[in-house]
Amino acid sequence: MNLSTRVVLLGLGWAMIGLGLVGIFLPLMPTTPFLLLAAWLFARSSPDLERWLLDHSLFGQPLREWREAGAISRGAKICAISFMTAGFAYFWLRTEPSPLVAATVAVIIVAAGAFVASRAEPRK
Repeated sequence: MNLSTRVVLLGLGWAMIGLGLVGIFLPLMPTTPFLLLAAWLFARSSPDLERWLLDHSLFGQPLREWREAGAISRGAKICAISFMTAGFAYFWLRTEPSPLVAATVAVIIVAAGAFVASRAEPRK
């Protein structure tokens, strides 16, 4: 891989880490998908950074479980769906959206929640 491609992939990987960290604090912004994308980008540009992310004390286990089995722990499912619900409630109460906008956002959140709920749980 040439240097410019590697630098772009590294930059994108770090950008995904940044977005994932922002997602920790914003209820409607996910964390894990950004970290999964960062791991993918790092796998192609820096195996050391990929290993760092997969061995991370907070994020490593869920990333490895997803990569190995497409699994999401029960606690993570509950947390994700709870935050989606809280985020929608905040959106509904603070912005007073039109019925069409509210319904569109609700459909997206329900679909995302159904996807999360339908994933396997990691084997112990």
